[in-house]
Amino acid sequence: MANDSQRPEPSPYGGLIVNETPKFDLQSYISNYRGRTVFRRLHLIASCSPVLAEEASRLAVLEAKKGSDVRNYTEAAALYKKVARDSSADVLDPTWATKQEKKNNAETARLENELKGYKNNLIKESIRMGNEDLGTHYHSIGDLNNALKAYSRMRDYCTTPAHIASTAFRIISVSIEQKSWLAVNAQVTKIQNLQMKADDNTRNVPKTYAAVGLNQMASAEYRLAANSFLNCDASLGDSYNDVLTSNDVAVYGGLCALASMSRAELQTKVLENANFRNFLELEPHIRRAITCFCASKYSQCLEILESYRADYLLDLYLQPVITDLYNKMRTKSIIQYFQPFSKVTLANMEKIFGSPAPVRAPTGNKVTQQTFIEEIISLIETGKLEALIDLEYGTLNAIERDPRAEAQEEALNMIDAFTREARLKLIRLQALTAGLEVKFPVRKQRTWDAEDDLGGYGDNASQGPSGLTSGGGDGLQSFSQKVG
Repeated sequence: MANDSQRPEPSPYGGLIVNETPKFDLQSYISNYRGRTVFRRLHLIASCSPVLAEEASRLAVLEAKKGSDVRNYTEAAALYKKVARDSSADVLDPTWATKQEKKNNAETARLENELKGYKNNLIKESIRMGNEDLGTHYHSIGDLNNALKAYSRMRDYCTTPAHIASTAFRIISVSIEQKSWLAVNAQVTKIQNLQMKADDNTRNVPKTYAAVGLNQMASAEYRLAANSFLNCDASLGDSYNDVLTSNDVAVYGGLCALASMSRAELQTKVLENANFRNFLELEPHIRRAITCFCASKYSQCLEILESYRADYLLDLYLQPVITDLYNKMRTKSIIQYFQPFSKVTLANMEKIFGSPAPVRAPTGNKVTQQTFIEEIISLIETGKLEALIDLEYGTLNAIERDPRAEAQEEALNMIDAFTREARLKLIRLQALTAGLEVKFPVRKQRTWDAEDDLGGYGDNASQGPSGLTSGGGDGLQSFSQKVG
């Protein structure tokens, strides 16, 4: 039951426009993160939310100026100029940008020269640290490709599992920013195969589950993503805030579980999960939505989720998948609601579930609005809903099944299968009784003349078909009589 103000529209800055005011306070929300993800999230909000655009773009400019990425700074300044109420507003500081660019180039040259010196000295630890410093520098200035190359070179000079894990997490951080999910998966596998100390393992395992969960969610593997987030230990805390927070784990895990798990699984794997309960306490509305779904209060569940649609459309990782997640939850709710009934009026169902959300074409800005009946027809045609629509009386009727007839049909099928198997066993037994030996055919190349192609028979008819060898004079005749 989404309001029109919550419908995403095309943004003049790229992406979508979300007219609804989100529930979060921008300052409090963004203070939970650190590193480059702060700018990325602010830039997304400024690009998509007219309500928060000016404040978010101003904060993005300040955040970019704290760092070394000149491109981020110029993009944020240009965005602020577009969205600011004062059309003459210009926060771009060309002097700072020029000075920072020179400083970045000088730092790059210094670190590369240091690395050359370390390579000449052939000290593995120094080379590793040199590549680490260079990769960190490239990452901070936004040169992700060179950062990835530097971190990849570190792997050859790592001497301990802790070093390998640290390198892998750095590569994961860059790969997530590039949305290179295959690389994320490869590095997670490396970390999981390491033999680390107990303390290191406790610290690293929750991060790997969070990273692989993001990968699976981005790939629309929602059930796998839900399991990954559910396995994420509460000790994650704020240790992975450069990528996501514990609040994000609760939201991502809860939404993926709602979209992919049954009510019984939601009860046992989510609500009764002592570990994940710590995450759900941070986002109580997710717990309420799951509780409502488990209690068959589907309309309340969808209303709770719909009220947070704007927040999720402004999330860095949820925005591409949130529409698909909501559609799956709505479909599940309709199917679960109809299951106990043999007949339901369409008007009553539409009153409970409302009209489906508009669907935007993958290319272009064309929006199509389905009616509720069209949505039900689509579910029936795709085999998701086993029912028939009676348009004359406006009802949805369950397909009547006769359990007795189905049981009889299954029994007859079992009898046919048993009879066939018994007949084949009797034929084999008769062949053995007649003194015939059943052999597998020998595969070998042979040139056949057209006139001699007798389908595997030899010149002597008493030999019988290939694979059957007579053990006595009357064996084949006896066998033929019995089978006949």
